[in-house]
Amino acid sequence: MKTRYIILSLLCYTIAAAAQTHRAADGGKHVEDTTDVFYRHLQLNEVMVTGVTGETKLKHSTAPISVVSSKELRQTTSTNIIDAVAKQPGMAQITTGGGVSKPIIRGLGYNRIIVMNEGVRQEGQQWGDEHGIEIDGQNVGSVEILKGPASLMYGSDAMAGVLILHSVPTPLEGEVKAHVGTEYQTNNGLFAYTLNAAGNQKGFVWDARFSDKMAHAYKNKYDGYVPGSQFKERGGRLMLGLNKRWGYSHLTWTAYHLTPSIVEGERDGETGELERSEEHGIKTYHKTLPFQQVKHYKAVWDNSLTLSKGWLKATVGYQQNRRQEFEERADEYELFFKLHTLTYDVRYLTQEFDGWKVAAGVNGMYQTSRNLGEESLIPEYRLFDIGGYGTVSKTLDRWTLNGGLRYDHRHLDFHHRNFGGVTGSMGAVWNATDHLNVRVNVARGFRAPNMSELGSDGVHEGTVRYELGNAHLDAEYSWQADLGLDFTSRYVSAQVALFANRIENYVFAKRIDQVVEEGYRTYEYTQGDARLLGFEAGVDFHPIHSLHFGNTFSMVDARQLNQPIETRYLPFTPAPRWTSELKYELTHDGRTLNNTYVALGMECYLRQNHYYRADNTETATPSYTLLNLSAGSDLIVGGKKVAELYVTAENLFNRAYQSHLSRLKYTDINVATGRMGVYNMGRNIVFKVLVPLSF
Repeated sequence: MKTRYIILSLLCYTIAAAAQTHRAADGGKHVEDTTDVFYRHLQLNEVMVTGVTGETKLKHSTAPISVVSSKELRQTTSTNIIDAVAKQPGMAQITTGGGVSKPIIRGLGYNRIIVMNEGVRQEGQQWGDEHGIEIDGQNVGSVEILKGPASLMYGSDAMAGVLILHSVPTPLEGEVKAHVGTEYQTNNGLFAYTLNAAGNQKGFVWDARFSDKMAHAYKNKYDGYVPGSQFKERGGRLMLGLNKRWGYSHLTWTAYHLTPSIVEGERDGETGELERSEEHGIKTYHKTLPFQQVKHYKAVWDNSLTLSKGWLKATVGYQQNRRQEFEERADEYELFFKLHTLTYDVRYLTQEFDGWKVAAGVNGMYQTSRNLGEESLIPEYRLFDIGGYGTVSKTLDRWTLNGGLRYDHRHLDFHHRNFGGVTGSMGAVWNATDHLNVRVNVARGFRAPNMSELGSDGVHEGTVRYELGNAHLDAEYSWQADLGLDFTSRYVSAQVALFANRIENYVFAKRIDQVVEEGYRTYEYTQGDARLLGFEAGVDFHPIHSLHFGNTFSMVDARQLNQPIETRYLPFTPAPRWTSELKYELTHDGRTLNNTYVALGMECYLRQNHYYRADNTETATPSYTLLNLSAGSDLIVGGKKVAELYVTAENLFNRAYQSHLSRLKYTDINVATGRMGVYNMGRNIVFKVLVPLSF
C-alpha cells in the first residue's frame, strides 16, 4: 500500500464521523426531534433504528448504520435528497449537473444500492448514470444509511447498502399541523417552496404536501453559466390512514415530475466557450434541447397488526416510472421508457422474550418495461423476483448476537435468464461500557445484473456515450467484514468503522477503442473479481456547552484483482475526503432568536490517482478544498416559534473544481485553455425559511 494510504489509515483514529442524532419511527409512530445538540451525544446509545429486523437500539445493531435527523436535513443545503446526505461518512454521489445525483456507499452505487421510501423499494430505472432518485426531498423526515450488504432483509441489489428515507412522522393524537417553507439559491437562481398539512384526530391520520422547485443554469469561474444544467421539479403526496391499538393502516399516493435539460458540454472550436441555445437566454428556467421528462407515480398500502407476541406487517406498492428523452424537437421524444413495478413485503416480528427476537418474511417484485420511443437503448423486459428470509437475535447482558439466512430467485425474460443466491449475515456487538461499543459483522451479498448491463445497445444521450451490454454476465456475489467502535461521553464522541469487501463477478462499464456512432465514445460492460478496503472515522469535540468541533474522514481503495495498472482500479471510486466543522451555538433560550448558531465548514477532497486508465475510461482528479459558512436560528414571537431561518455560503472562495464522480468531467476539451470537461458549481449563497403552524 502506498505511503498516502498508510498515512490516511493512521488518521482514522484521530478524525471521525460526527455523532448522529435522531429518533427514527416505524409506521405511524411519532418521532421526537432532539434539537439541543448538547444532549445528542448522551442519547446516541438510545437512538432507535428500523433498517434492521424491526425497531432496534443503535447500540444493539451489529451492522454499520448512520442516521440523519430531521434537524440536520433542514440545516443542510442541497438541490435534491441525495445531495443532502452525500457528505455523510462513507457516502458520495455521482452527479450530472445540479439536479441529478446518484448515491454511492463505500465506493459502490447504481443497482447495488436500494432506496426505500414509503416502505417500498424505489424503482425508477436507476441503471443510468443520469437517472436520479425520483423522490421529493421535502417528504423525507429522516434518513437511515445501512452500509454494506443488506441483501438479508432487502434482497438483490442491496449489495452496497440501503438508504431508508423515512417520511415526516404523523402528529400526536389531537394535533393538526401545517408547514410552509421556501428557499432561494443565488448561483443557479433556484427557487423552491413547499406546503404541508397533517393531522391526527381520534386515530384518523392524514398528511398532504405540495412542493415546487426550479433552477436556471449554474455557473463557475471557468465555464461561466453551463447550458443545459437548468431543471424543474414538482412533487405531491397524500396519506390517509388509521393509527389504533391494533396497529395501523396507511394508504399513500405520491407524484413526482422532473424536467432536467441535458448538459452536452459541446464547445466552440475556436473560442472554447460552451455552445448555447439561441432560443432562450442563458439564465432561462425553460427547458432547452436536449432534455428529459421524468414522471414517477407511486401508491403504497402499508399495514401493521399488533398480535399478542409480535407484529405482522404487510406492504404492497405499485410504481409507474415514465422517462422521456427529447433530442431534436420539444414535442417529439426519441426515447420513452415506461416501467411498471409491483412490490410486496410480508414479515412477522416477535416481541423480545428471554432476550430473543425472531423475524421472518417474504418480499419481492414483479416488473415490466416497455419502449414507446423511436429509439431503443435497452430492450423491453419482464422481471419476477422473490425472496424469503429468517433472522434471530439474542441479548446476553452486554452482548447482542444476531444472524440470518435468505434465498433469492430472479427471473428475467431477456434470454430467459434466471439468477439465484443464498445470502446471510452474522454479527455481534459488545457494549463494553455505557460509553463504548464494539461491533463485528460478516455478510454475504448478491446482485443480479440489470437490463442495461445485459442488453443495452445504443446512444445514451444523457451520458454522452454509446453503450453496449453483455448478455453473458453472471450475478455478483460478495463477502464483507466490518469492525466498528464508537465512544460517546459528555465532551467527546468518536467513531471508527473499518470494512473489507470481496466481490466476485463485479460488473462495470469500460471504454473500448471502437466507434459505433460518430461523435460518441463507446463503452462496453464487462466483469471481474474485485476487492474494496476502507474506513470512516472521526471525532466530535464539545468541550463546552456551545462549542463543537467535528471532523470526519472517509476513504475506499477499490481494485480489480490480478490486473495491470491500467485496469487495476474500479471506475467511479470516490476520492478520500476530510470534512471539518467548527460550530458555535449563541443562544438556547433567547426571547427573539433561539437555537442560534454560526458554523464554519471545510470539505477537503484528496487527489484521486487510483482510476481506471485503460482506453482513457477515466482520468486522475487533483485535490481541492471548499470552505462553507452557515448560520441559523429559530424566530420567537410571543414565546412561540414562528419560523426557522437559515443562510449558507457554499464554496465561499468560488473555487473551480471537478468532482471525481462528476460525469461532466469527460465532456469536450476547451481548446483555449486545454481544460477537459465542465466544472462543478461555484460560490452559492442559500437562504431558507421554514414556518411551522400548530393547532
